[in-house]
Amino acid sequence: MSQIIEHIVLFKVKDDVDSVKIDAMVNGLNSLATIDQVLYLSAAPIHRLRSSSAFTHVLHSRYRSKEDLSAYIAHPDHLRVVEETMPIWEDIMSVDWIADRAPVVLKPPAGSVGKATLVKVKENVTDEAKEGIMEVVKEKSRGSDHEITVGENFSPARAKGFSIGSVAYFKDLGEVGSHEELVKEKVGGFVEDTIVVEFVVPPSS
Repeated sequence: MSQIIEHIVLFKVKDDVDSVKIDAMVNGLNSLATIDQVLYLSAAPIHRLRSSSAFTHVLHSRYRSKEDLSAYIAHPDHLRVVEETMPIWEDIMSVDWIADRAPVVLKPPAGSVGKATLVKVKENVTDEAKEGIMEVVKEKSRGSDHEITVGENFSPARAKGFSIGSVAYFKDLGEVGSHEELVKEKVGGFVEDTIVVEFVVPPSS
């Protein structure tokens, strides 16, 4: 497959929401994997978060094209799940990018660990500096080299200013290293903020 579109959504569920409603949200989001245009989709609670924002859940999905992503977003099932679950959200953001290369494993197996890194660059940063940031972000996931993708966000409306996205998959939590110091050391002067989330891929229903 020549091109993959990555779609990451972060949710913050309100503090007072009971677990039944939260489980219903996660199940509803995971049910969207059956939409025709979706190559892969999983939604899960965030296992570990490194961010000043207090997000609680993550959804990662993959598509062949921007058109397929648009069709998914406009799909009646997607609109229904959004309408049903929106009342329990306190905050949401999403980042979309064209993967720099198609992952070898399109559908990471249940139990594997996803790690999404979102980067907000400072104003007036050159394209060359952005390329450097993406290289450093890629460098951080050596253990899952065949599974990392990175790219520039093409949907700014809900991205809160974050313009670079990356996602990598690992066999288990023991493989996932921290790379924030590496990013700070090498490209910290260009970066305003980062969000790093780790999550365990749930069993497919």
